[in-house]
Amino acid sequence: MARVSTTGAGPQLTPLGRAFVFLFIVGCIAGAMFLFMGVRPSGFTNWTASVFRSRPQVEIGIACSTEKHGWLERAVTEFAKTSDGRRIKINLIPMGSLESAHALLNGDPRINVWLPASAAYEDTFLQEWQTKYNSNPIIREEPLALTPMVFVIWDDRYQAFVQKYRSLSFATVSQALEAKGGWDEIAHHPEWGNFKIGMAQPKQSNSGLMTLVLATYTYHHKTKNLTVKDVADPGFQRWLGDLESGASGMSNTTGNLMQEMILKGPSAYDALFVYENLAIESLANAEGRWGKLKIIYPEYNFWNDSPYYILNASWSTADQRKAADAFLNYLLTEPVQRESLKHGFRPANPMVPVKSPDSPFLQYAGNGVSVDVPRMCERPKPDVVTALLEGWERAQGNR
Repeated sequence: MARVSTTGAGPQLTPLGRAFVFLFIVGCIAGAMFLFMGVRPSGFTNWTASVFRSRPQVEIGIACSTEKHGWLERAVTEFAKTSDGRRIKINLIPMGSLESAHALLNGDPRINVWLPASAAYEDTFLQEWQTKYNSNPIIREEPLALTPMVFVIWDDRYQAFVQKYRSLSFATVSQALEAKGGWDEIAHHPEWGNFKIGMAQPKQSNSGLMTLVLATYTYHHKTKNLTVKDVADPGFQRWLGDLESGASGMSNTTGNLMQEMILKGPSAYDALFVYENLAIESLANAEGRWGKLKIIYPEYNFWNDSPYYILNASWSTADQRKAADAFLNYLLTEPVQRESLKHGFRPANPMVPVKSPDSPFLQYAGNGVSVDVPRMCERPKPDVVTALLEGWERAQGNR
């Protein structure tokens, strides 16, 4: 590409050499624009683009409870189109809230973000982590969306149930489970079999734990200051044992439980105790298959706030923590929070209204969906959570 000058001025580039240098400089400038501004200039050659597209990505794993999976899956797809998202690969790992907490305590390196259904197990998790690793595992935490607990029941079953018991509650569910003649004794419908209610596994799922917690609050008529003494009360233990033993089925996740009810209909479950958002998401599908579902709010309730925990685990790099932070900021933006409303959540961003014209809280008011919720209870203390889970485990072992 160079030739020797006959004038003594040193080597000179040939026209082809000058063209090559020019293209090289243009390629470097274009590459810099692509890397630092996320822009591909017009005319950027395909071979150069392929080189820059192959640059390393940051990859993070998010252990998330299943009731959020539909919303998060769409958010991950849309985030990938943003300037931050193009360099971040996000792996959603569907797990029960307590199941993922135990995985973290066992050092699961796939998980960089813990996203349970609620903060109910947070204090217990922190204590267990401190005992095992002697450090604080959480760098940043923010609630993403709120949803309370509800009973969801087939409407024809509900109408027959309240004719007998006047209301649907933990107390009346316990009575229905004790009815030896099942629906024949309850409402003269022997073809419906026994009264069937489902719940999630308390040792794996937050909603299963919430079932125990809210049953305890209900029995003692409290909204706060739940104690180990309340849990150990003999009358309560007998009542809770009867309630648990009468449950028709338990699943490791609430999402799987709700899906089974929609797929199999009343033959599987007459009622479930689940998250409000899952019930709302299922109303249309249920009606198209089996008929109308009714949503009933328990007398004592709890805000499941879907906390997003960025973890300070030994297997998480600084880049992974930054990537987790970028995705959290994206999830809190108004467009993404409005999308959560479509999935039956109450957005954590206060700028997004719950009572918008297309809100499911207005659309499904006839199914019992309500913006207002009865008494809300405080987060139980770790010793209470431990006592409830140990009591449940003993009851399972005695069956």
